[in-house]
Amino acid sequence: MTSAIRHTTIDSADAYGLATFWSEVLGLPLHDDDKPGDPEVLIEGAGLLFVTVSEAKTLKNRVHLDLQPQDRTREEEVERLLALGATLVDDRRNPDGTGWAVLADPEGNEFCVERSAAERAATG
Repeated sequence: MTSAIRHTTIDSADAYGLATFWSEVLGLPLHDDDKPGDPEVLIEGAGLLFVTVSEAKTLKNRVHLDLQPQDRTREEEVERLLALGATLVDDRRNPDGTGWAVLADPEGNEFCVERSAAERAATG
């Protein structure tokens, strides 16, 4: 027998606020029962569960998400995410179009934005 991952859980200072950010990033709704102030908030289609904890984030993430834009370029996606409240942490984009951008969500959790499938196909 094996196990299946039911949720990926992300600690946060404000579960609803952070889940709302990620809901916008992914274009997926929050669970119907979740509302502001809830200590646990789920983005069902992504399996991401946000829980409110009292401890602040202190170190670099040991696990992070890698995002691949589906309907826009990496550059367009980075700009969209910055407008939603992300911050650029480390720019690993290369002049030849390879590489990625490391961003952080509003609570400082790092994630990467890679090239879209179309951009990968165009550069081989």
